[in-house]
Amino acid sequence: MEQETPVCVQDGKDWPKELPIMFSSISARYDLLNRLITFGQDRAWRRHVVERAALPPGGRLLDIGTGTGGIAWEALRRDPSLLVIAADCTIQMMVVGRQRAGADKIYWCSADAPQLPFPSAVFDAVVSGYLIRNVENAVQAFEEQMRVTKTGGRVVCLDASPPSQKTARPVVAFYLRFVMPLLGQLIARNRGAYEYLSSSTQAFMGPDELASAMRNAGLVDVQHERFMAGTQVIVSGIRP
Repeated sequence: MEQETPVCVQDGKDWPKELPIMFSSISARYDLLNRLITFGQDRAWRRHVVERAALPPGGRLLDIGTGTGGIAWEALRRDPSLLVIAADCTIQMMVVGRQRAGADKIYWCSADAPQLPFPSAVFDAVVSGYLIRNVENAVQAFEEQMRVTKTGGRVVCLDASPPSQKTARPVVAFYLRFVMPLLGQLIARNRGAYEYLSSSTQAFMGPDELASAMRNAGLVDVQHERFMAGTQVIVSGIRP
């Protein structure tokens, strides 16, 4: 029997203007800057996210806050039988992703993280990369992700984190405050966007707080793993 595709419903809601405009302005160089800023490690982190999702063959995956579709592409690379929806509120970021060969294998959808336009319990896993630091209410975002996840399915979040090693904190702070904006200016011609990304990274909650937000949303068996001197974290939980 052919698998039914979850339907994305547009309700005419106005998206918050600031972040979509900012991400649209850097969309063309976003992937390149990610490679540079993370020293090429972002690909490995996406692989870890997909592994944590523990998708069954032919399963359904939602990549919310997909940007150019990095995690969605990784999931399909590992298992072409998956049904993958890549959703974001910044259309231009998805336009860049859809220019890649094979983009027709992904269902692209405009969606707002606090109010997902999908029925309940339709995905085997919901994943996100660097989304939660950009939402006003992390618990609400996780509640929505859990709502559209099947019982026993997983919610997986990749995001930045304050460094775990005290000796690394001054180096990381210097890198975030000066190097990231400089790269943004030189490559994306937008220093302000990367100043925002830098400041939001430094102000973001730590792994324990992120895990607590997942638990407060109702997820269970919440676990986290840190990478790159503790500056990146993957947190995952299961819908009971």
